[in-house]
Amino acid sequence: MKPMLTVFTPTYNRAYTLHLCYESLKRQSCKSFVWLIIDDGSTDQTKELVAGWMAEKIIPIRYRYQENQGMHGAHNTAYELVDTELNVCIDSDDYMADDAVEKITSFWQAEGNKQYAGIVGLDISQNQELIGTRLPEQLKSSRLTDLYALHHVKGDKKIVYRSEITSKYPPYPLFQGEKYCPLSYKYILIDQDFPLLILNEVLCVVEYREDGSSMNMMKQYLKNPQGFAFFRKVAMVYAPSWKDTIREAMHYVSSSIISRNKGFLKESPRKGVTVLAIPLGLLLYAYIQNTNKRMAVK
Repeated sequence: MKPMLTVFTPTYNRAYTLHLCYESLKRQSCKSFVWLIIDDGSTDQTKELVAGWMAEKIIPIRYRYQENQGMHGAHNTAYELVDTELNVCIDSDDYMADDAVEKITSFWQAEGNKQYAGIVGLDISQNQELIGTRLPEQLKSSRLTDLYALHHVKGDKKIVYRSEITSKYPPYPLFQGEKYCPLSYKYILIDQDFPLLILNEVLCVVEYREDGSSMNMMKQYLKNPQGFAFFRKVAMVYAPSWKDTIREAMHYVSSSIISRNKGFLKESPRKGVTVLAIPLGLLLYAYIQNTNKRMAVK
């Protein structure tokens, strides 16, 4: 029987931690999944490590190597290759709860249909503490944006998408010399058309490592200004409130300054708000520069 779920893992030089995900997948109580590993140009022992696991034939594994494009480029490749009904990204330093596949597949079989983009569930830390807050118990479904803006949910959550949906929307753009574009770009577009079913169950165990993008966001702002500016333009259009629109415009101005894009105002989808946000964007630009200088000294 064809598996229902693809668990895909983008990885770059994470051979030292990738085994955590492998071990968790071997422990799954339901076997209706395939593990898709997108090796984004690793130069460590990732390829050999995965080859050994594939030879063990304990779980089904697909492996794809590509030249380094960054996390979003690995996501693009995964979405092109996924051929199951559902897919979920488990990062290379994270792993699944032992019954996560069972919870996802049984819940989707009971509640899922084409009205929904997929499922949103919970993350916990490795010391078993919930990341942020639980999801609203009274809701069956919600847009991801509304969970945070209207229902005041906090913290990262795990999203399981219908693969028909993730392949329908545009891929993440690749900018020369850059390796990052916020993954929320695609989530925002999907959010406009489909809500997510709410599953108040733990699906993923996460760790924020020093070499991860979450812990290095200030550096990312400097290294990937075009990717961030692109995202901020989309986020401005779909921002749930005036305050959010201003914040996105501020970041757009800052990223445009970093990338030295003199035409940023002309390119903005919200020109009036962008003009108002220029002073804030200048302050944010200065803050990012100073913060990175301080980090470099340490």
